Amino acid sequence: MKNIDVVIIGGGPIGIACGLEAQKKGFSYIILEKGPIVNSLYNYPINMQFFSSSERLEIDDIPFISKEAKPSRSEALEYYRRIATSNKLNIHLFEKVEKVVKNEGFFSVETTKDNYQAKNVIVATGFYDIPNKLNVFGEDLPKVAHYYKDPHFYAGQKLAIVGASNSAIDAALECWRKGAEVTLIIRGNEVGQRVKYWVRPHIINRIEEGSIKAYYNANISEIRETEIDIKTKNGIETIENDFVLALIGYRPNFYFLTQLGISLSNETKKPTYNPETMETNVKGVYLAGVICGGMETHKWFIENSRIHAKMVVDDILEKT
Repeated sequence: MKNIDVVIIGGGPIGIACGLEAQKKGFSYIILEKGPIVNSLYNYPINMQFFSSSERLEIDDIPFISKEAKPSRSEALEYYRRIATSNKLNIHLFEKVEKVVKNEGFFSVETTKDNYQAKNVIVATGFYDIPNKLNVFGEDLPKVAHYYKDPHFYAGQKLAIVGASNSAIDAALECWRKGAEVTLIIRGNEVGQRVKYWVRPHIINRIEEGSIKAYYNANISEIRETEIDIKTKNGIETIENDFVLALIGYRPNFYFLTQLGISLSNETKKPTYNPETMETNVKGVYLAGVICGGMETHKWFIENSRIHAKMVVDDILEKT
């Protein structure tokens, strides 16, 4: 069993930032990532453009140069990959953490490939791995997806998109431009106010001109092979349908947090941690990144959580 000062769970931007800090402070460390480098970003839509400008996505004061002010997914992948490789970070890819058990004075970390013994654990796993569900009949049909990748797949198809946030609106516009017949199903009475300011007018114009059909104050109540039922304020409406994209958000792995012994709030599932050090109620276990927000995933981003890395590692150094 390998003895390590710090085990970092998650190889996204914040996990990489934690690795850089640990490396600078002379700690032995390992970053464990269940997929490729910045796995969550890799699984973002191919044409995705960030809301944040490139300088707000920088870590460790390493310049992020992009063609436009708002960088693309491919530019972000290049940026974080080059940081990981050029700094020779100790990152193990496609190695999923399965169990963390606290023993006296250390943590036993079991993965799909190995076992480690760590003095400290940093959880930087984000929130993109577990989609929120519709919880309706037919959601398990092959035509239903909770992740969106490429608009070409939906060309010429009757596509229902559930959601009113950036992911749903981007998908609706992209798929419409590629020839899909798009229907938006929105739980509230308008397109989400947090939709990117340069995108929101476009979707509203497409809805108003009738290019994209939108149901407000509505939900899908049932999904079948060739049609769906939409519950509206006027009753159930049935429309023809080939595919459903349920883009209604994602959540952290709360089960993993509770298995670690981290306590969660009742309503928002916000984990307990010291905002000055990022240490949880479990001594030696720290949080970094979006996972700090619980269900309120819209409150933390790369740009406002990149500071967590230095806060965590400085606290570990002070206690060492």
